[in-house]
Amino acid sequence: MNPISIRLLNQQLIAPQFSKPEEVVAHFGAMQAQEYRMMRWAVGMRTKRPSERAFTKAFNEGKIVRLHLFRGTWQLVNADDFWWMFDLYASKARQIVNGWMSSNRISIPDEELYLIRNLIVETADRKGSVTNEDFKDALAAKGITMDDHRLSYHIRYAELDGMICSGDLLPMKATYALAEKKIKRTAPIERDWALARLATKYFQSHSPATLEDFVWWTGLNVGDCKRGIESIGNHLYCDSYKGRTFHLHENSRTRGFRKGEYLLIPPYDEYLIGYKSRDIVLDPDFKHFAHNNSGIFQPVIAYDGRICGNWSPFREGLNISFFTKEHGNEGLDVAINKYRMFKSK
Repeated sequence: MNPISIRLLNQQLIAPQFSKPEEVVAHFGAMQAQEYRMMRWAVGMRTKRPSERAFTKAFNEGKIVRLHLFRGTWQLVNADDFWWMFDLYASKARQIVNGWMSSNRISIPDEELYLIRNLIVETADRKGSVTNEDFKDALAAKGITMDDHRLSYHIRYAELDGMICSGDLLPMKATYALAEKKIKRTAPIERDWALARLATKYFQSHSPATLEDFVWWTGLNVGDCKRGIESIGNHLYCDSYKGRTFHLHENSRTRGFRKGEYLLIPPYDEYLIGYKSRDIVLDPDFKHFAHNNSGIFQPVIAYDGRICGNWSPFREGLNISFFTKEHGNEGLDVAINKYRMFKSK
């Protein structure tokens, strides 16, 4: 088994199968979206014809939604997956927020919570797509002043109560909209079905991966993750690599890998953050070039799937640099042109 080539194929980084951004997001189930600007490239680079305009269109039409789910961080989900994932994760996500508030010695009484939530909902309903500044203006009109940190908790609570979700895409600032107007409500499903669906989406997009990888990605407990894997067990098979057992989905792509290709990978991309076993594609001696111990990820370059360098997406010339010798002498221009064409389309 060559886990690198198989991951590249199933992650849609080589020979992508999808034309539309929302199809890519549906394939993954959820895609890390911590960096507001670069989440667009994370999806776009996995389509047949990468286009930032196509991503913006899908996002603004509510086909792709950005919200807090796994591990208390930002993800992109397809609109068809929004409500069942929300139902599966909202309670755990609230616990994470409560823990943050407790560690910061912040307490929000119910009276304040309901007052601010109503103002958030009213503002989103009136304006359609709103920024943090719009919320602050609405509070100020009622004679309420609040620091950004405290307001962020109110916005998060409104999101985790299913009141608001991502609004229209702006160049730099996140916006919010009423969830009921943005995303059609789907029928709830049983928890075991949700776990099975989550496991299916993970292993079809991340194979080969271990149980530990799945636990890390979902942020769920080991028991839930085992239940998810067991429920689709007849659709998975196992293979070993360097003493570790990996699961592969029966629909995993194993053929089509082409050597000699560079990839300009954005920060927080699923190619790295989607696994605990990152050493397969990233030499542990160089992991500090890709991420620190606090969970801050950098833009990286891969050659034949191995992480070998860094780049700067928003600088002239992209500031290409390499920290290993595991890369070729040709082909980098193709990757650079692909990114620049994405930005222009």
